[in-house]
Amino acid sequence: MANRLPFITDFDLDWVRRFRASWKNKNIAARKKLEASRAFFRFVHESGWIHTNPAVHLKPPRITEPPTAPFTREEVAEILKACDAYPDKATRVRLGALVLLLRYSGLRIRDAATLSRDRIQNDKLFLYTAKTGTPVFCPLPSFVIEALNAIPESTYFFWTGPSTPRTAAGIWQESLKRLFILAGVPSGHAHRFRDTFSVELLLAGVPIERVSILLGHHSVRVTEKHYTPWVRARQEQLEAVVRRTWQTHEPQQEVHGGYTRKRAGVISFKSRRRNGAGGGNRTHAAY
Repeated sequence: MANRLPFITDFDLDWVRRFRASWKNKNIAARKKLEASRAFFRFVHESGWIHTNPAVHLKPPRITEPPTAPFTREEVAEILKACDAYPDKATRVRLGALVLLLRYSGLRIRDAATLSRDRIQNDKLFLYTAKTGTPVFCPLPSFVIEALNAIPESTYFFWTGPSTPRTAAGIWQESLKRLFILAGVPSGHAHRFRDTFSVELLLAGVPIERVSILLGHHSVRVTEKHYTPWVRARQEQLEAVVRRTWQTHEPQQEVHGGYTRKRAGVISFKSRRRNGAGGGNRTHAAY
């Protein structure tokens, strides 16, 4: 290869920049690759194998975040309807339960695909333990619990256990891809259920700090980054509610009654009358 170097001491900033420019990765993938490169060169530098770290001065790639695209309620209805027509009968029951779980829990596909039965307690889903040691639960509608209970008894709802969580998530992503095509929503993917869960909460008036807790974000800033447009939509909803409380007719152009009614008697400043405990007479001493 043209960029291959025989010795690690041959690495310099110019070579690393050319190597960075050859990447076809974009957005988050490029950022992750850059982080790995920086970690490698930091290890090499700290080990004393090179005098300087050439990756320190590499600028991070510009990341274009895809817009948050929750499913509409009509799309969710079509997806659920398509579950009943899914060609693989053995997968049909689990797939319908998975769709409901993703929609009403906000779980990531990997967490949902490897969900164990002991994480469901009555009608609540255990999400995680907060840094304070407090468990965080998400209540689930009764029809979601019924769909999960319809799955044959096993340790996990959607996973057999021997394979890796990544493999399990990949298998269900392929099933969901076929389901979305069947439902007429070809642009669908599993993460849009998480977006739907979050946006529905925000539009219902749930504070973004609480939405952040349910999503398991380490900071509310992460939630704001992804859902800022929907926070604005919530603000617009609040403004519309306030406007609906206004009177429909124009305010009357008149002076408020407090300024026009007959005024009560006013005691003159020079009057000797006392109004309550005026503090008594004050006698000035003569000097």
